[in-house]
Order: sequence, then structure tokens, then C-alpha cells
Amino acid sequence: MRFELDEDRALLKASAREWFEKASPLAESRKVMEGPDGLDRGLYAQLGELGYLGLTLPESAGGSGFGAIGLCAVLHEAGRVAFPGPFLDLLLAARALHRVGGAEAERRLADLVAGRSLVVIARSEGVLGCVPSETAARFDRGRVIGTKTFVPFAAAADSLLVTTREGLVLVERPAKGFEATPLPVIDHAQRFAQIPLDLPGTLLADAERSGDALADVDRLAALASSAVALGLVERSLELSVAYLKERKAFGVPIGSFQALQHRAADMLLRVESTRSAVYRAAWAADHDPERALFLGASAKAWCGEAARFVCGETIQIFGGVGYTWEYDPHIYWKRAKTLEQFYGTTRDAIETALEAAGI
Repeated sequence: MRFELDEDRALLKASAREWFEKASPLAESRKVMEGPDGLDRGLYAQLGELGYLGLTLPESAGGSGFGAIGLCAVLHEAGRVAFPGPFLDLLLAARALHRVGGAEAERRLADLVAGRSLVVIARSEGVLGCVPSETAARFDRGRVIGTKTFVPFAAAADSLLVTTREGLVLVERPAKGFEATPLPVIDHAQRFAQIPLDLPGTLLADAERSGDALADVDRLAALASSAVALGLVERSLELSVAYLKERKAFGVPIGSFQALQHRAADMLLRVESTRSAVYRAAWAADHDPERALFLGASAKAWCGEAARFVCGETIQIFGGVGYTWEYDPHIYWKRAKTLEQFYGTTRDAIETALEAAGI
């Protein structure tokens, strides 16, 4: 089944593709990936001006009100260029701030949505940062005490939303910056850090309200990361087809070999299935809340494996050069691996889908 975007969201998607391809082509993104921060603050200021940091928020909160479908349309295009930086992480932080509410959260949200401030969630603890664990960090006498791991783009963040036993706490960047220890990654455009915390903070919401807000963030994260994965696989397939037509062996294009045609057909099947899964889940998030959790988790479970397969096959089709820095396929595969392990692992997504289905 194919889902067609309405006129407004189709225009949004078309304008997003034009902007991402012009502002952040891979040739330019490579320079950003090699930089210390892994992001271009100028581009993130532009994201705010375009309204892309408040896609799911109502206009009353400074958002653009395009909902989950609009969000997926834009992230789909961001995935096609493997857009570097904490775009997805900022969207999740914006959702958390909007859900907890309050004067302080609203002020910080306004700066985030406008592109004036980088705010990310510091949630994971321990070495298995992609796996939820019991929160040990605490908020005591106006200070956050604990250690957070796998905090995305922590060194560049202006503020952190820190999960503690007492609730969600806003921690402002100290004058000397956060004490962020970089963690090794395979994705050159991704940054994760470990941060020891003993800093003043503002409690935004108690544990119960924070739990509800973070559950909503988790649902959005599963859907949004799936949309990025859709962009990765779609572009990877395009690169593969172009290379099959261009590369020659024994005097003919390698795309004429039946074995490689079969591989491309399998890749196309995964791409189109991913497209259907993502936009069906996005539609449910906007119009069918009873099915939204199941379909969002199902999309995340499917997209992780599909992205690993399609991006991996692209490397195989390119042969030995596919994993070299000069060629693009490895960038998409590395981003796919990151998405597969974070924002809800594939195993977590399967368990969530089964639970939502009553199994």
C-alpha cells in the first residue's frame, strides 16, 4: 500500500529535499564530520528559521504543527544526505520540554525551536547506553549528582535535560563547558560522551510527569529514527543502481549480471516496505492513537534490519571501494548501525510491538 502526502506536506518534503541537498551535501558534510563538534551551528540556526525544530509542536508552542507525517517527511530527506549533528536529538528534547511544561521549560523550548540553543537529553547510565537502565542520578539540594553515558553531542550542548530519580532536571552549560569524555563511535557524524555531573539544575517535572513525558519521547524516537533510516536506504539504493549502470566488467555494465539484478531487487523490496512502514506509523501517530504504539514500534523493528541489509548490500555492490572513505556507502551503513542500536534497539522495538498487540 502506498501513502500519498497531502499538498502541504508534499510541499514541505520537496522544500526539505531542496534545502538539505543545497545546504548539506555529503561533500560538505564530510568536513563537518571531521570537525571536533560534528555539527555546523549555522545550519542548525537555519533549521530553526525554517521551522524544522518544531515540526510536531503546535503553533501555540512555537511549532509548525505538521505532526508526525510532516516530521517523517523532513527526516526522510535528512537521512538521504546523512545530515550530521543532533537534529533528531533536538526534536526529542523539544518534545520532552513541551510535554513537561512550565515557565522554565517554555523559555528553553522557545530558544531551542528558534535554533538559538542546543538542548539534548542525558538519560543513559552505564556502558550499555542504548539499553534502558534504572536511574541512579539524583537531584539533591538544587544539584544534579551522577554520571550519564552516551549523551549525544554533549560537548556542544547549551543545556542538558537530565533524568534523575526525582524527575527531569534542566542543567545549563557551565562557563568552562561540560566535562564530556568522548566515547568511540563508528559513525563519523555522531558524537557521544560520558558526563560526570555535580552541577546546579532546575527541576522541571517530578518523577511521574517526567516518566509520562519520556514515554512519549520514546514513541516519537522510534518513529523519527525510522524515518531517517528510510532516507538512508532510499539513497543507498540510488547509489547502487547508478554504480551498476556505470561500472563495467568484461566489457559490459555489471548491472547486466543477473545475480546483481537479484540483489538490487531484494534491496528495492526492503526500501519500499520501509517506506510503507514509516508513513503508516506516522499516519497512525496523527490519526489513530490506539494503533500508534504498535505501528511505531513495528516500523522501528523493521527499519533497523532493513537499513543494515540495504546499506550493507550497497557496500558489497561497490566492492572493495565501498568501504573506503572516498566513497559514500560506508557513511550510510554506519548511520544505519547507530540508528539500529539507539532510540530503542530492534529487540526493544519488537518487545514493545508484541506488548502493544497484547502478546
